[in-house]
Amino acid sequence: MREDIITMSTEEIKRLKIVPKVLERQLTQVKAGEVLGISDRQVRRLVKRLREQGAEGLVHRNRGRPSPHKMPKEREDRIGVIIEEGYHDFGPTLASEKLEERHGIKVSREKLRQIMISRGIWRVRRKKKRVHQWRERKHYYGEMIQMDGSEHDWLEGRGPEMVFMGYIDDATGRVYGRFYDYEGVYPAMDSLERYIRRYGLPVSLYLDKHTTYKPTRQPSTEELLRGEDPQTHFSREGRIQA
Repeated sequence: MREDIITMSTEEIKRLKIVPKVLERQLTQVKAGEVLGISDRQVRRLVKRLREQGAEGLVHRNRGRPSPHKMPKEREDRIGVIIEEGYHDFGPTLASEKLEERHGIKVSREKLRQIMISRGIWRVRRKKKRVHQWRERKHYYGEMIQMDGSEHDWLEGRGPEMVFMGYIDDATGRVYGRFYDYEGVYPAMDSLERYIRRYGLPVSLYLDKHTTYKPTRQPSTEELLRGEDPQTHFSREGRIQA
């Protein structure tokens, strides 16, 4: 007996789990739309297709079919030959203009770029690295301190690796620091408290991107409703004690 195999994407599998619940009245169309990230109207269409066609109704209708916009291979080969023979030193934009002007062939710049890349006529150019502007130093002592943890073999093999919690005054360049076993909330809070007791409370604190200081998760629904950004334990503690 032949069994039909339906290939589904992750999104379609998700729909297959959610849409039947609407059909069985376990979930409202509004809630299903929120979960799937689609409109109520789209949910109704999916419910109708599921009822009429089963699971196949939730699969993208063009799955397995050649795109109607795909360029025929013969036409693609012809364009490739023309470019190789007469415009191999042209960029995609100028080459597409010449194709239309001299050969009556209209092709988009992006499609022509793909053809030229596939034939080795055009190389993908790497984007230039973004140049970061140097930040001007602060003018006054205590206006801002930079805080950073650096894990290193500070004892040069004569002991365990440690983390140096360092503080640099941005205006004067004065350094203060302490060694800890790891970089985390306690070392950060303890070293910051010691710095403040010794030198006073800075106006601002510049932190590195360690997860102790900068959250990596997206804001929760509750935080979005309150207009708040995600916070780490370190930032919450600092707020409470401030």
